[in-house]
Amino acid sequence: MGFRAIRYCLKHRDMFKSQIKAILRASAFGDVRIMFPLITAVEELREGKALVEEAKSDLRASGIEFNEDIPVGVMTETSASGVIADLLAKEADFFSIGTNDLTGYTMACDRGNSDVGYLYSPFQPSVLRLIKSIIENGVRSGIPVGMCGEAAANPMMVPLLISFGLTEFSVSAVSVLKVRKCIANWTKDEADKVAEKVMSMSTEKEITDYLKSVI
Repeated sequence: MGFRAIRYCLKHRDMFKSQIKAILRASAFGDVRIMFPLITAVEELREGKALVEEAKSDLRASGIEFNEDIPVGVMTETSASGVIADLLAKEADFFSIGTNDLTGYTMACDRGNSDVGYLYSPFQPSVLRLIKSIIENGVRSGIPVGMCGEAAANPMMVPLLISFGLTEFSVSAVSVLKVRKCIANWTKDEADKVAEKVMSMSTEKEITDYLKSVI
């Protein structure tokens, strides 16, 4: 909620550009991408991309190789990024949905606070609507959309993500086989029917009770 991530980087541009140059140099040796965290406005993405271009220019002048077409994307982990996903998708090369922070910021709760922990769930209707909007706007603009965080490995979330059109699931190594099996258990038509039912529901309990009954 404060002075960190892209906000801190844009206030300390020399440091940030040094980091970007290091990433660019590494991109000459493999598949490397740049992703800006905690984006809440298009201006932040544009300023970050402008610094990438400055760093590229410096490296060219020094004769240092890098991937000229390195993808530059956005970590969509704020409610603001979900609301303006259509605008961000026009200027980003990819999205990655950070469900842990997205849930916390959207529900205005800290998962470590036992007094409000009951609100912390990616199955809250507000969070699901944001996830759906982010994915659909990314797909509509032709950019890949991934998801990281605990929700991507939750079997109850899988049919919803399939229906919404998620491109990539980012999960821990121990969850890979479980998630692959979950994905294989669903057809797109089946997932669409589940998602349509879920998105018509009003409460987190209704949603989770229903998903438990169909998983």
